[in-house]
Order: sequence, then C-alpha cells, then structure tokens
Amino acid sequence: MLDLKRREFIALLGGGGLLLAVKVKRAWGQQPAMPVVGFLNAASPEEYKPFVAGFRRGLSEAGYVEGQNLAIEFRWAEGHYDRLPALATDLVRRRVAVIAANAPAAVAAKAATHTIPIVFTTSIDPIKLGLVSSLNRPAGNITGISTIGVQLWAKRLELLGQLVPRPVAIALLLNPKYPDGEVISREVQEGARTLDRQIHILNASTTDEIESAFLDLANLHVGGLLVGTDAFFNSQREWIVALAARYAIPAMYDFRDSAVVGGLMSYGASLVDVYRQAANYVGKILKGEKPGNLPIQQPTKYELVINLKAVKALGLQVPATLLALADEAIE
Repeated sequence: MLDLKRREFIALLGGGGLLLAVKVKRAWGQQPAMPVVGFLNAASPEEYKPFVAGFRRGLSEAGYVEGQNLAIEFRWAEGHYDRLPALATDLVRRRVAVIAANAPAAVAAKAATHTIPIVFTTSIDPIKLGLVSSLNRPAGNITGISTIGVQLWAKRLELLGQLVPRPVAIALLLNPKYPDGEVISREVQEGARTLDRQIHILNASTTDEIESAFLDLANLHVGGLLVGTDAFFNSQREWIVALAARYAIPAMYDFRDSAVVGGLMSYGASLVDVYRQAANYVGKILKGEKPGNLPIQQPTKYELVINLKAVKALGLQVPATLLALADEAIE
C-alpha cells in the first residue's frame, strides 16, 4: 500500500515537472527574437572600419549592442554597383528589421522592399535620387542622413584654388557610373566659371582607367585635381593618393580619410558622425518610430583637413588664411 502511494506521488510530481517544463518552453517561445539590422554598402569593409565603428557607437547610444540585443548582417558590393540589387534582395529574404545603406545601395534597397524600414546615408540629393519626395516628411519606409555633398564641390574647388596659382587649370576625376556624377560635374563647372578657372573632366571606372587619367593629367599640365565622390574611388583611396604623389598633383578629396593616408587636403562632413547619426535613427525605428515620420537629417560637422607632410612633399606654400580655416593639420 505504501509502495503504491509512493509510486502515485512520484508520477504526480513527474507530471507536474513536465507541465512546468512545457510552461517554461512556452514562455521562452514568447520572447521577442533579437532584431537583425542589415548593413548594405557599395564599398568594402576594410575602408569602412571607422564608419562601422561610428555606426556601432550610434546603436549603443540608442541602447543596442551587437551580440547582446542586436545582430548586424553586413553586405558589401566592393565598389561593384551591379551587385547591389542581389545583395539587397538577400537582406529582404533574411527578413531583417531595418536596412542601413549608403546612396547607391539605398536605391537598390528601396527597389527590393516597400515594407522593411531603410535608413540611408548619402552625399547625393535624396529627392533627385528618388529616395524621398520630401526632406521634412519622407513618408513610406525610408529616411536617413544627407551630407549634401554635391553642394560642397564649388567650395572644394575654391579651397584647392588657394594652393594652385592662376591661370593653371584644375581637373575633376569622376566615375561615370556614379549616380550623381553629372550633377557634380555641373556644380564644379559652375564654380569654375565663378572663380574664372579652367576645368578638365576626366572619367574612370576601373583601375586601368584611373591610371590612364593620371597620365592625361600630366599631359594636360593641370595644376590641381578634385577627386569625385564614389564608392569605387574610396576602395582605391590609397592608390589614388599614391598616384597624385607620384605625378606631383595637388589633390582635394571629399572626406578626411584620404588626407589621413597621405592626400593633400579634404573638405566634407565627418562620415564617422554621419554613420553615428544613421544608427540613432535605426535605434528609433527599432523602438517603434515610423521612418516616414523622421525628417531627413544633415551632418552637424564639416571639416577641412590639410596634410602638412603632403604640402611639404609638393613644395607648396599654404596661405595663413587657409591654414587658419583648417579643422585639422596632419603633421
């Protein structure tokens, strides 16, 4: 009799333990899955390390830490724009919570999904690019940060012109495959007319064409070079800087990174801060904000960087007024 009651008690306890296990399993099953952010970019991971660091810092400010309460899926086109549609489709298939993308990648992302939120970073006018119809009320599933880079090209020409004596011509190196290349070209040429400068436009979309362009610069006897915005050019940053040094061409770049690796000077937004801002928007969307209600932001910081070592190597004299404008002078 005692043995029977003991068996009944054990059976009851076992059943209760099973029921408890089922309840625990159900409770765990109801826990929200860790959100996944898709990071889609036309460039390559090596050159974007500081910007990815800025992106992670922005996520942290918003309360998200990769590996703890957030995952990031990276997709890199390595400067090949034609790869972007497939990479965007892959992230959509992965059902990521948000896609963070730079300008060419954002166009591919928008074509791939009308429901997954997209946060872009772009130096191209997002309205002209077709990403949004309004800066204040983007609507739909997309918002982002615009560095209005095109509007800075006349300023870059003016700054470079302070180092290049008249009447020497200045060249603009463009990738014809870059979505806003024609707009940059018009901006620079309008600036050149205002400053009474002669401009030569050179196109390059491969490594061989870049080297040929520098040979043309030597033959044209230009006194300076503006290097256009482009993911492919960014992936070839160190080589372009080396070519400018080899041919003794004073060159102006769009972002600080080129000056850091030896380029003469750069003027543009702080991209590290831009990616931090973009990550802040990603965080807001993950917390329930609708991207269409978030106005397009602009950078809060623009920086002029001069590499004094490159200045010396080129035998240039930097006017005191220009040096006083510099946010950073790299020794």
